[in-house]
Amino acid sequence: MKILILGSGGREHAIGKKLLQDSPYIKLYFYPGNGGTNQIGINIKFDINHNIEENICSFVKINNIDLTVVGSEKFLSYGIVDRFQHFGFRILGPNLYSFKLEGDRSFSKSFMKKYGIKTPKYHSFYSYIDAFNFIKKTKYPLVIKTNGIAEGKGVLIVNNKMEAEQALHSIMIDKKFGKSGEKIIIEEKLIGNESSIISILNGKEIIPFLSAMDYKKIGEAETGHNTGGMGSISPNPYMTKDIWIDFKKNILLPTVEGLYAENLMFYGFIYFGLMITPSNKIYLLEYNTRMGDPETQSLLPIMNSNFLQVLRYAILKKKIILSWKDLCSCCVVLSSKGYPNQYNTGHMIKGINLLKEPFFIAGAKQENNNWITVGGRVLNLVGLGKSIYEARKNTYNKVKQIFFQNVSFRKDIGLL
Repeated sequence: MKILILGSGGREHAIGKKLLQDSPYIKLYFYPGNGGTNQIGINIKFDINHNIEENICSFVKINNIDLTVVGSEKFLSYGIVDRFQHFGFRILGPNLYSFKLEGDRSFSKSFMKKYGIKTPKYHSFYSYIDAFNFIKKTKYPLVIKTNGIAEGKGVLIVNNKMEAEQALHSIMIDKKFGKSGEKIIIEEKLIGNESSIISILNGKEIIPFLSAMDYKKIGEAETGHNTGGMGSISPNPYMTKDIWIDFKKNILLPTVEGLYAENLMFYGFIYFGLMITPSNKIYLLEYNTRMGDPETQSLLPIMNSNFLQVLRYAILKKKIILSWKDLCSCCVVLSSKGYPNQYNTGHMIKGINLLKEPFFIAGAKQENNNWITVGGRVLNLVGLGKSIYEARKNTYNKVKQIFFQNVSFRKDIGLL
């Protein structure tokens, strides 16, 4: 069986490793992939004179690819699923219409409101002047979000009017996030603990994975710039039995109802970004229509189920039952100093050959038998244990084995 995975980060390496672990007979292809995916499959290179969607579709047809898994949201925003469906190719992911759940935050918020799903109060703005006038008379703190996708970085928390003005100028005037910031959402800031629930859709129902917690900020205690994620743990200790019941009744089931009613149902993944307040009320912050990064890197190592069978059952509209190991997981991201802003690459990485599984390559390549940094997020190191404490200890023992110039990482992943 031939499988194509679209993306270039640690998430895609984790997906590939899990598939190969469960089903050693498969053949993996990645576009564009990274140094890690190149060790477990084939990284594809395309003629740059053709558009990406055309190249991918031609490759799938010529090589008789059985299934394509979309990791990165940018491929979804290209409309790759629509193209695949036109040709009758099997792919996991939403078409452009369904991708609005992630790619258009204003649409997503309206969807939540329509189907009675609790979400923070918000306002949408196309105009910089209108947004500027709003922040002069509102209360703080606030969350300012780009309406479109921005690689997980288009969310800015502002604590006062000055920070809000800077954020607005950066997004809407300086175009820091390009077209994603042409429209913005200004949202009330809820206090509490976030939780990520990645789930799989089989075209009929949503089957949730274990809970996870993502650490989005670059600095300890959730300070500094938003990133694509600096670490994750699973299961999330704040997802109590009562919170799970609340989530399924008041968020998951209304979402299924809405997907059917609005003709948004698809085959693939949906990610619920939640906020759990100190009073144990649960709110939906956002949907993503793919697996999270780095939550995937924490979840797949503790999944018992055969992942290939899970994906095949999703496409075939079959009942999916997930099983999990009785373990906890902790993932720490090693990044290049300066990320998510400017950073240098090309540094030699020492210690990868000493690492025991699980670990995942995110932004590194092999060159003359040496590992070299090529990205902002470089490595995802994962530890397992009977508790979050034990998993965390095992992860940071792995961190001690790795060195490269200007290595940066958070020291508080998994501290509760």
